[in-house]
Amino acid sequence: MLSIFTNPSYDFISKRRWAYTISLAVMLLGLGSLVVRGGLRYDIDFTGGGMVELRLPQPVSVGTIRSRLSAVGLGDAIIQVFDNPRDVLIRTQISQTTATELSQRIVQTLDPDGTAKPEILRVDVVGPQIGSELRTQALYAVLAALVAILLYIWWRFDFRGGVVTIVSLAHDVFICLGALSLTNREISLPVIAALLTVIGFSVNDRIVMYDRLREIQARQLRKGPTLAEKVNLAVNETLSRTVLTVATVAMSGAMLYLFGGEALRDFGFVILVGSVTGTTSTVYVAGALDVDWSAWADRGRQSPSGRGGSRRSRRAAAVGPPAS
Repeated sequence: MLSIFTNPSYDFISKRRWAYTISLAVMLLGLGSLVVRGGLRYDIDFTGGGMVELRLPQPVSVGTIRSRLSAVGLGDAIIQVFDNPRDVLIRTQISQTTATELSQRIVQTLDPDGTAKPEILRVDVVGPQIGSELRTQALYAVLAALVAILLYIWWRFDFRGGVVTIVSLAHDVFICLGALSLTNREISLPVIAALLTVIGFSVNDRIVMYDRLREIQARQLRKGPTLAEKVNLAVNETLSRTVLTVATVAMSGAMLYLFGGEALRDFGFVILVGSVTGTTSTVYVAGALDVDWSAWADRGRQSPSGRGGSRRSRRAAAVGPPAS
């Protein structure tokens, strides 16, 4: 395998307090955006409505388009102009109609005299009941993925590893949702697919790190390095693989974002954000929480009451006090 680092020995875990602070600040920023905007914006796939993408014979201002649509009761439609000023996307909450009726209504409104008829590129109409069902199914899909991952990590390693993995994945998903809110993007089916992709990519990174950690523990003596030092060693030994993998994922996401068109732009954006947060959270959320949890459990076992410890642990070495 190509190696871009020669015997790296970076002390990642000792900086985990700073990482906690930065992660909390980013999450609060995303939460603030969600509160200010009144929650997430959903695509018509989840809310119901109609979407018509048109190519006009010549560029027309958004104000002119809205004034024409207002005359037929569509003034509250969302109008979006693409990089090509002739390409326009019109979203409306009207769903009690067919795709043909909606497109013909908008075309006749924009070209009443029939001299400059727009070209219809795409038409989608989703009923409100279908949109609500899709939103529920998307939520169930994400929750089912997280539960399956928890059970797998629990079976493969231990319960603590499963819990901190789920926490780190929830951290990744929340940051991606915050980034969508900050950039005023909608939750659509491609975005849900991108979130599931980020979850899969992230959990794979966790498993590689945990697997290497288990190998390190197997070849160490009982009284050897602390868990923090072992986690650092596991991360450093897999650092080249991690950087090469995340670089490949990030480049793929960037290509989709830049050249995938409007349909894939949000998908590529989520992949870009998730590739960064998913990699860093392997160390600074999953690994760091594991170290702190182990230290807390060891202190509980050493206390007179013996409370707070776990009877079942994969950690054989004593864990030093958390680094500041």
